[in-house]
Amino acid sequence: MDAAAIDRPYDRLEPLPRALWLPALITSAGERGQRLADARTWLDSLGAGALPPAAADFGDAAATAPLRQAVGELGLAALSRGVPALAEQVLRTLLWHLDRIVDHQPRLSRGEAIARAAADFRAEWQLQGAGLEEQLALLRSLGDLGQMRWDELHGQLHSRSWQAARKASEWLQQLPALVALIQRLGRTERSGGTPAPQSVESACAAPPQGLRAVETRLPDAPGEIVGVRFSSRPERMLAGEAVMLTHPVLKKLWRARHAEARLLSWETQAVLTDWRPDPHAPPRRRSAEAEPEALQRGPIILCLDTSGSMRGAPENIAKAVAIAALRAAHEQRRGCKLIAFGGPGEVLERDLGGDAAGLRALLELMGQSFDGGTDIQTPIERAIERVHEARWQQADVLLVSDGEFGCVPHTLRRLEEAQSRFGLRVQGVLVGDRETMGLLEVCDDIHWVRDWRRYADAAEGGDGRGFSPVHSKSLTALYFPNALSPRAARHGTSSGKNE
Repeated sequence: MDAAAIDRPYDRLEPLPRALWLPALITSAGERGQRLADARTWLDSLGAGALPPAAADFGDAAATAPLRQAVGELGLAALSRGVPALAEQVLRTLLWHLDRIVDHQPRLSRGEAIARAAADFRAEWQLQGAGLEEQLALLRSLGDLGQMRWDELHGQLHSRSWQAARKASEWLQQLPALVALIQRLGRTERSGGTPAPQSVESACAAPPQGLRAVETRLPDAPGEIVGVRFSSRPERMLAGEAVMLTHPVLKKLWRARHAEARLLSWETQAVLTDWRPDPHAPPRRRSAEAEPEALQRGPIILCLDTSGSMRGAPENIAKAVAIAALRAAHEQRRGCKLIAFGGPGEVLERDLGGDAAGLRALLELMGQSFDGGTDIQTPIERAIERVHEARWQQADVLLVSDGEFGCVPHTLRRLEEAQSRFGLRVQGVLVGDRETMGLLEVCDDIHWVRDWRRYADAAEGGDGRGFSPVHSKSLTALYFPNALSPRAARHGTSSGKNE
């Protein structure tokens, strides 16, 4: 006997997830081999966001049809797109209700039993699916859900950390300037979208080769008017020809000219200029005044101040920035390193990626209460160490803090060396009322969230107005300019406008 024949139909279990083996085997509808084959079809279709074909009926078309209709009307196929755990759970509950049909008999007729099973399936997913679309949309934007089990996914969506993440995502919608800043962080691409050089030294290459202009003329293409010609194209005809269309007799003449391609029309010509390398031309010299092209969209090293002074509204903004950073990293395949810091020894360093570990690291931060002192030395030192690694050499540092810290000269010197060698940039997000010496010395640019108080929860006294008692973040520079160190003085003063 053929060895493969011995395994039939149980060889069809292998492509199925282990959690579906028992439901697919014991469900009373149809024939076992067809159930196993159709289960794989259902999983593939739901994972692609499509309703499975009607032919995949598990061998019982009459019973499967109303359940399939409920899946379509409830939008479960669209919800399952890219979420294998949800597709698996939909199929498990469908098989369970399909198996319940025989339990309703003979108390109910077969038709009534099928209708009862379909109604129970619909009621169950109306309850489970409430608000699921919005939550999955946020979850998809933060990571790849392909490796998560249903119990893990369901647990995450009902955890306190996830509720904090949802609230942070709502705050994020009111901070478009910070979202745009995060999109620009890094030095992997030029502003035009082309790849950036791998190091600062590569920008000092040999001067570019000379170019020569090669012109290609394209007759009858939109461009310069060079004359008048006969044609059949109404969009280019002269005004005198168009006037004939309004005359009861001359419009017949217009139609004849149009049919014969004898309409007087403008003749146009486009000129395409193509710049090509000229080996005989002298090399061009770079202009000393030319500014280097801005670099953007690279890895992100996110330093979040989680000290006690950040509790409340600053904490909500910090968590919203973390959400935006992970979303940018997931959507654009960019590296993102989280360094959350508080007092001495209180440092959490994690990779925020689109995998399950990155999502867990984010939710760990969302569920964390900000407390303790502020030690800026350790996170800055760690960020500098990461930049010396190949993966993070083109990263920018984003520092979110209320600025209540200072930095020792040794760390500032190491930071200057990294900035000179790698082009490292440190962007600061100030969630407080004034720039401090520590923030001015560490950051290249400081983006002030002036109305930070509006992001406080109602229980913490937030009223949504965000009144700021100061007119400028640069109070130290305005009133105590001599107190600034040379590195801090490079920022000058700024107005009270939000950045």
